[in-house]
Amino acid sequence: MKNTVPHSTWLKKYLAKPENALAYLNAEIEEGDMFYLLKAIRNVAAANGGMGALAKATKMSRTSLYKTLSAKGNPELATLRNILAAYGFRLGCFAITPPQSRHKHSNGHGHHISP
Repeated sequence: MKNTVPHSTWLKKYLAKPENALAYLNAEIEEGDMFYLLKAIRNVAAANGGMGALAKATKMSRTSLYKTLSAKGNPELATLRNILAAYGFRLGCFAITPPQSRHKHSNGHGHHISP
């Protein structure tokens, strides 16, 4: 008979490693569903000291974090940045496909313009 562990136990151990937590959160961001991203952040929090530790690191109240990361949560970008920074992560933007051309505006700043 094989020894098994509950999924939640395995997930907490897995997400305690920063590189695994980062890959997990990036996968959820790529999926594009806020519900699952917030669940993923809750799982990362559980694996890294819980909401109390996250509250202390972000200087947010536990109540505010629970509400923000709930299934009905709708965090502001600054809040997500603050939460992810507590784990040493940041949000970023990446090209879907390499830009084909860059045009300079009169102010001299280059911006990608889709054909």
